[in-house]
Amino acid sequence: MNSDEPAERGQEIDPALQTRLAQLDNAAESMAAAPDFSKNTKLRRVIDSLQRVLMQPGGFAAVRKRAAALEAAGLFLGSDWAHPDILVPSFVGTSLRSGNVDTVVLEATSELRMLAIIAGEYEHPALSAEDARRFLSQVLAMNLEVLFSPPSEAERVRLGRMAHLVRDLFSYIAEEIGYDSVLDELGEEIWRVLRQRPIQVDHVKAIVTRIAVYRGDPNVDLGASGQGLDRLISALFGPTEACREDPGVEVYRSRLEVMDAEDLEFEARGFARAMHDTGLVSPYHATLARFLIDNNPYLLGEALGVSETGRTCLQRYPELVHSLVTAAVHPEAAQCLYGIALLLDRGILHQPPIVPSLWRQMHLKLEPGVRQRLIDLFGPTPQPEARLLGGLISMLGQPLGVGQGDNPTCQSARALSMWSYNDPDYLLQMVVWAARDDEIVMHFEGQPISSKDSASGVATASPIDLDPVSQLLVPHLDRIYAEMGRRCADRPGDPHRWVNPEFHGWWSARGFHINVDVATGNLIDLDDFTRQFHSSYHPAYNGGQPLIHPQPAGIAVTDSAARYIGWHAITILRVAPDPDGVMRVFFFNPNNDSGQDWGDGVVVGTAGNGEKAGEGSLPFEQFASRLYIFHTDPLENGEPEKVPTAAVDSVIGYIERSWGTGRLPDGTAQTSN
Repeated sequence: MNSDEPAERGQEIDPALQTRLAQLDNAAESMAAAPDFSKNTKLRRVIDSLQRVLMQPGGFAAVRKRAAALEAAGLFLGSDWAHPDILVPSFVGTSLRSGNVDTVVLEATSELRMLAIIAGEYEHPALSAEDARRFLSQVLAMNLEVLFSPPSEAERVRLGRMAHLVRDLFSYIAEEIGYDSVLDELGEEIWRVLRQRPIQVDHVKAIVTRIAVYRGDPNVDLGASGQGLDRLISALFGPTEACREDPGVEVYRSRLEVMDAEDLEFEARGFARAMHDTGLVSPYHATLARFLIDNNPYLLGEALGVSETGRTCLQRYPELVHSLVTAAVHPEAAQCLYGIALLLDRGILHQPPIVPSLWRQMHLKLEPGVRQRLIDLFGPTPQPEARLLGGLISMLGQPLGVGQGDNPTCQSARALSMWSYNDPDYLLQMVVWAARDDEIVMHFEGQPISSKDSASGVATASPIDLDPVSQLLVPHLDRIYAEMGRRCADRPGDPHRWVNPEFHGWWSARGFHINVDVATGNLIDLDDFTRQFHSSYHPAYNGGQPLIHPQPAGIAVTDSAARYIGWHAITILRVAPDPDGVMRVFFFNPNNDSGQDWGDGVVVGTAGNGEKAGEGSLPFEQFASRLYIFHTDPLENGEPEKVPTAAVDSVIGYIERSWGTGRLPDGTAQTSN
């Protein structure tokens, strides 16, 4: 369809392409001559001409050559494509596979514009060549299957001939910028995500598996790029010498049977090192752990790589831990072994309800409907009881690794994380109710609310992309949360004032602050709101009191251009100085990846600023600028009057330059006195 060879570089141009280019140039000139208010009337002709050119051999290079002229003519006017500096790489694949021809054409043209910027053919005022290269590298890294696999039947039906155009486009881009930058970028992105230690790593394992397959394919030349991926590939398929060549778990087990204690210890330490380095667990690691329980249980601690705290828990409750491994850890579901290690390191087995609760869970009979749903979602192997137990172990070990998946259920995901972090025996009880009874009953101001009796929740479809515990609990919690909100519908103000403490737990403080008028959406009381947040959470103004219990909060999420996107639920975990002495707020974000650019220089950190795995962080004033709801103890007021005016004005300035745009009642700035 479309050749990777450049057009119009001295060689003869295909007559069909030449005809279509003349039509495109004429349409673009007509759009350029039109005033801004009428350019949209010329857009149809330009897009149709672009589509015909892109479908021709040499079309990509021809459009790339015209990228500057097309943008100047107004092709991207009024769209996000008009601002290439704020485009998000993860959205590109979705746009190109949307099935909407206009969207595909505009997205493809935007990517070719990026190539022109990289090549120095177009000096863009908003984007450097280095930034453009990084953007395209991330786009390709996130769409590897498009590079190396033919279109699926579903794609062919949905996209028609455009399916091949998308693949040809990615191949053209990869040839121009090189596969080395693609895989290097992919490696950096995977490591960035893994450092946050999410529970759900199936997508990461799938990408690493694909790279391993491509590297072994003689028809795919990846060169020597992607060295950062080597550690990930070896962690999954060959963490130790005895499984280096990925022999299969049956062969590996036969090798374990002839090893002496010294060799087994060497294997155990190798697996533990790979697991804690990457956060990934190999099926071979699960095979070793199960073998050790039967043959050398004293080495299990080495295989888990536990701390002194974890080793103490293992020595105190060996029968329980061995039973957990036997019941939950299988080559097909190996990842929960990491959860066991972190559960032990947290020391929560010393809390009186935890050990008997885990024994109960191992013997729990699932309600038939629940059992079938787990099989439908995760398959029959291992058994759904084992799959659920493994997910529970992972959540108890990684409370900040909970994610909401591609679902509008941040409140429920936050609750699960908070319970695992702060009240694990309550989480264990929740799982029993949902798994055994297919029902959860919570109370709102003394009145019971059943998940069976409640109407629909925030989510309009069944949840996807979740861990087993979230998959079980979120539908129940979502309905209950929505019902609590409905019971507050006739009350003035924001319902989170009453819902959050009832839904999350007694430790959610009853004091409530909001800087948005619910009726109008306008900003209110910014000065007082900002001072109260400082005096409640900042050690310099709250008497040096550290945060004791995690607190629910609401933020206004903005994009990289600081434009308002929507409201979002998070958890404030702690406030502390970073290694450079800058006071930061460390928080949990349930949206699967805390590292985000919220615009105006507000970039959430996930590593390098003192963050623990799973935490996001921002300097205190930047965090306060995206906050719209927080809870406090009404009896602990701090010293709001001591908060400097400059600090308050800084926060308000960030708000006015971002999500506060258009929310000021009189259109004027709200500054402190």
